[in-house]
Order: sequence, then structure tokens, then C-alpha cells
Amino acid sequence: AEPFFLSEKLRARRVVLVIDNSASMNATDVSPTRLAAAKQAARRHASALRFSDELAIISAGTFPRVVCGLTNHERTLQAAIAGIEKTEGPTKVVEAVELGKRLLGDSQSGEVIVLSDGGFTDADKLAGDKLVKLQPIGTTASNVGITQFQVRRSLLDPVGYEILVEVVNASTEPAESRLDVDLSGNPVDVIPLKLKAGEVWSRTFEKTSLEGGLLVAKLSNSDVLPVDNQATALLPARQTQKVLLVTPGNLFLQKAFEANPLVELKVVKEMPTKFEPGVWHVFHRLTPKELPSGRSFVVDPTETSDLWEIGEELANPIVTKQDTDSPLMRHVRLDNVVLPKARELKPVAGAHPLVSAVNGEPLFFSVEDEKHKALVLTVNLDEGDLTFRTAFPILVTNALSWFGGAEGEMREALTAGAVTTVNLPAGLKCVLRSPSGKVRELPEKTAQVSIGPLDEVGVWKVEPLVTEASTPAKPIAELSCNLSNRTESGLRVTDAWTEQTNSLSAAAGIFVRPLWFYLVGLAWLLAIGERFLGQRRWIG
Repeated sequence: AEPFFLSEKLRARRVVLVIDNSASMNATDVSPTRLAAAKQAARRHASALRFSDELAIISAGTFPRVVCGLTNHERTLQAAIAGIEKTEGPTKVVEAVELGKRLLGDSQSGEVIVLSDGGFTDADKLAGDKLVKLQPIGTTASNVGITQFQVRRSLLDPVGYEILVEVVNASTEPAESRLDVDLSGNPVDVIPLKLKAGEVWSRTFEKTSLEGGLLVAKLSNSDVLPVDNQATALLPARQTQKVLLVTPGNLFLQKAFEANPLVELKVVKEMPTKFEPGVWHVFHRLTPKELPSGRSFVVDPTETSDLWEIGEELANPIVTKQDTDSPLMRHVRLDNVVLPKARELKPVAGAHPLVSAVNGEPLFFSVEDEKHKALVLTVNLDEGDLTFRTAFPILVTNALSWFGGAEGEMREALTAGAVTTVNLPAGLKCVLRSPSGKVRELPEKTAQVSIGPLDEVGVWKVEPLVTEASTPAKPIAELSCNLSNRTESGLRVTDAWTEQTNSLSAAAGIFVRPLWFYLVGLAWLLAIGERFLGQRRWIG
């Protein structure tokens, strides 16, 4: 009922189409986009299958995926090709080709056809693979893009932050643009750019903000790849903290805390009878027998406490050792500071010495346990010159940062295609919302969950699952994601791929349809010819 040529059976092909749907394939140098052109070429390959041929479809975006296994059903193949969506991350063509080879197995007439612009590492190596056929998509186009954008809190200024931005002119001609940086919709900086061909421009600049928010960098130029013309980063807000200073009186110590805009300082001269929870306590000379739970900073203690035992007075201790790796000693040097009348303390087991004298006596140490997070500085502020040194306010700032923890210092902007982990509240069902609004439920009963690959550029949000009766809740976590990939921003078709263009044919052969199709066509031609000749009279 469905005859076929024997040659079709003997020459049956197995073909794997690898369609690149990475960020660079969203370029509009080919109308409407490179990805649309690649899908159109894939549809021609599917239509050109012979009766016994088989075709498989693999997408090569942020991770390779078999869209359709080996089949000769054209309608299924066309639907699979139409269902391939764009991504905004780096391509995985090499991995997709290896996956395609595994699908082909030991087929003697198999081949892998790659529909891509060649914007990936090892593109030249694929050109030498006999099993792989390359079909370039797109042209060599000009593009200016943001390839790096990060923000972090300043290590010195409590309300300051630093921005790192990198812009690349991936063109053969000079380009002009303007870089606009906004924080929560408010302008932060405007930088005019004049870039030479292939130039990489990078700069770090400092700003201040207590509230933080969403930083957005935009390029004013309009080119064929809009996805790298904008980048985002999340600046964490700084939280103010109540600090109670218990001291008989020291202006320098008081001013060191008052100078910090994150501190709400209250000064008392007598030991309070009750310690308020959530308040950081600073004890100068006056110390309780038992330190309150939480954060405490003790300066020049004169009595024994539950965290140390008081010893003899040290006349003029010489600093011989500092823990330079500790964040508490960042930008602080005490080896040339006069520290008269310091006291020898014997801290509890587990204390970490930060500054030690010549005989190993701890002059500055930290204690962390289930109840306390404390710092103890055994220095007489009235006798020495520590308060006149720049090291003293820096030491106080480091202590406040250490009490606050690492949280709030930096939320790294991720590269598109990255996989990261997020801590989830216990017993709360959460969802992951993409920048375009797509929602995916996250596993329950898991304290830490991996999410990704993040294949869209913008801000991803981890949110509690909202039902119809509940009100929208504040996001549990926000993740900024940018393209940040010079290879994807460089819209140049590899030369080695162009050489194969003329040798690649979309058609599998002359006879791509079943034999009955041609027999029916021949019958129609004969019927039309007989009708035409039968109605004419020939006069010789």
C-alpha cells in the first residue's frame, strides 16, 4: 500500500538538529531575529526528510535539552521546532553536539547539523568534526554591551557603596554611547562613553545610600542586541541599631559611635538594672558580673566577669602579634601605638585573640558562643594615644560591622545561566518568579534549595505561595541576573563556519516523498495530457 525505493531504505539518514537559542540568537541583524531564522531553517530540514529518514531536535540554550527524539513524523517535528523559546544566557552548543552524537549511536549515515551564530568557545574545533555540519545564522554585526555590573557596600563608609561596571564595544568601528545609572528610579550618575573598536571600558566609583534598592545601568545606544544594554544589581539596605554606652565618661569613645550614621546611641553613667533585648551594649570600665546575652563591646574592664578573669596591670605592653586575616583588624595596625596601663586578662576557653603582647597576653579578643558575641579591648583610653589615631574609629566601625554580620554587605549579581542556592523558611511553601512573570514551585521541607539555570535577565524573586484568599507577601529573596558575557555580546559569525555554508544542503535528495506521491502526480499528468490531446484535431 505504500511502496518505496530500495535506495531509500539503504540510504536512510539519522539527523540531529542542534538549534542555538542563547542570548546572541536574539539579535535582530536577521529579521526578525537570528533564532527565528534558525527555526525557519530547521523547518526546511524537517520538510526535506525522506520516507525512511529520522530527525531529532536539540535546543542549546543555557542547558542542552532534547526537544524531540528521533522520528520521521513531520508534524511532530514542526511542533517541536515551534515550541523552542528564547533564552538570555550563554549557549551550550558543544554539550548539545555531544548529546546529539549519543542519540545517533553507531549509525553509519548519521550527522549533526548545528544552526548557530558560532558565538561560543571551541566553535572552530567543531568545524573540523566530520560528523558535524555547521549552518551559520546571522551576520557580523556591531554591538555595545554591559559585560559586568556589581555593587557592594563600602568597607569604610557605613552608608557608602562601590559600583563596578564594564562596557565592551564589540564592533569593528568606534562607538559613542551614554551610561545612565539609577538607584530605585533616582539618577545616580551619567557617564558619556567614546569607545574605540574592540575597546573594553571599566570603572569603579563610590556613592552613598542608607536605604539601598535596585541599581540599574542602561546604555543609550540602540543596537541589534538589546539584552546587554541594561544590567541590574541589588544594593542591600543598611539597618540602624540601638547602642547603649555605659561609661563614667570618655568623649573620644562616645564620638566614635556618634560618628556612625547607623548607630542610635544612648549614653548612661551607671550600670542599668535591666538590659533591653536587641540592644548592643558597650561597657567602658563599668562591667557587669555577667554580660547580657547578645552583642557586647567591653573596653578597659576593671573587674572579673563571666568571660574573663582580671589580672595584673601591664605597664607598657608591646604589641607583637595581630590577626591580620580577621575582619575586625581590617585597616588597623596597633604595633606602633602606646598602650599604657592595660590589664592582663585571662579569657574563657574558646576566646580568639586578635591583638597580643610580647608574652602572649591578649589585649584584644573576641568570644562567640550560644549566648554571647562579645569583644574585649583591655586598653586604658585615658592614658594612651589610641584615641588620637585613625585606627580607633576604624576599629569601632569594624566592630559594628562584625556585630551586624556579613548579611547586607553584598548581593552578587549573577551571570545568566548560573545556578545558585537559596535558604527557605521552614514549613513555608515558596515559588520562584522569573523577570517575565513565570512561576515555578520550589520543593517543600527543604531548608536550602538550588535554583537555576537562570535563563532570563532581570530580577528573580523567591516568594511565598499566594492563594486567592491571601495577600501578596514580601519576597524572601531577590536575585539579580545579567548577561555579562563578552562572547555572547560579540556578534561575529565564525569564519570557519562560513566556509561550510556552500557545502550544506537543506534537502536530503531529489525524492523526499513516498513513491505513491510521485505515481499519483504522474497519473494526473497523463490524464491531463490525454484530455488535452483527445479534444484536438490534427490536420496534416
